[in-house]
Amino acid sequence: MLESVAFSLGPIHVRWYGIILGTAALIGLLLAIQEGKRFKIIPDFFMDLLLIGVPSAIVGARIYYVAFQWSDYKNNLAEIFMIWHGGIAIYGALIGAIIGVYFYVRAKGYGFLRIADICAPGLIVGQAIGRWGNFMNQEAHGGPVSESFLRDTLHLPNFIVNQMNIEGTFYHPAFLYESLWNIVGLCVLLWLRRRPFLRAGELFFGYFIWYSIGRFFIEGLRTDSLDFTGPAWLASFVNALWSPMKVVFEPGVMTYGGNVRFSQLLALLLVVGMAILIIVRRKKGYATVRYADPIVSSKIVDKNSVVQDQEQRDKGADYDSNRTV
Repeated sequence: MLESVAFSLGPIHVRWYGIILGTAALIGLLLAIQEGKRFKIIPDFFMDLLLIGVPSAIVGARIYYVAFQWSDYKNNLAEIFMIWHGGIAIYGALIGAIIGVYFYVRAKGYGFLRIADICAPGLIVGQAIGRWGNFMNQEAHGGPVSESFLRDTLHLPNFIVNQMNIEGTFYHPAFLYESLWNIVGLCVLLWLRRRPFLRAGELFFGYFIWYSIGRFFIEGLRTDSLDFTGPAWLASFVNALWSPMKVVFEPGVMTYGGNVRFSQLLALLLVVGMAILIIVRRKKGYATVRYADPIVSSKIVDKNSVVQDQEQRDKGADYDSNRTV
């Protein structure tokens, strides 16, 4: 088994989880900066974006988890702030990051969807890398499997198989499935953003569609999903959609005793919602701006207008002065 602690500085333990997440954020930032240069957006803008997005994501991830597990926290409110005890959710992180980034982007005079498009590949590659932090912590895995399934069916290398041996039981490396899905998604997004038919906002919507499709099927393998007891028809509908996975995989047990996983339901809603949004925006004529069109801050436009107005006034004053003389 691999150690979760990378190194120690006295009483301070630096864990691989933190290093991997930091690396994921850095690579996502570099991708955004590189694409931003194409639109003449300075790197500092994206650096500030990261400084706002990461704390917002952490807060959102925690609020989301606590909201759906309120019974575990209502009698111990101090535990809500003890995030190092575990308990965050990726969809909550996305919601929190989007809210924080939205206000910053608008304050800088940019359209949110234009910047979100630039950041979409960075988001998905960050998630692909970040899942390896779960690998180091032996968490976010699926249900139990045989060692032969990992070695002979999936042909995984020893270091992954050994890390999936938790207290004598082997588990599905759900982190790996999601990481690979996101890497393929990165390639799809990089290809899409150079297509002339792509409109502003659609790369960001496409990111949600791709990620949510993968998350729906991979979430069904996990044993730590937040769940709830929903109507029988809804549970049957979700299970029917997931059923093709049963050819190779067995669904993970729902730890909290419900019959519907929150993440699966949200994933379905996002796929349908984003697809409808793309279609409606095109049908109604709202998607007139293309991804490749220039991105200009309204702040810069307003500033230039003020300067031009002042120049015109100065010219007018000079003309009147000459006439008077």
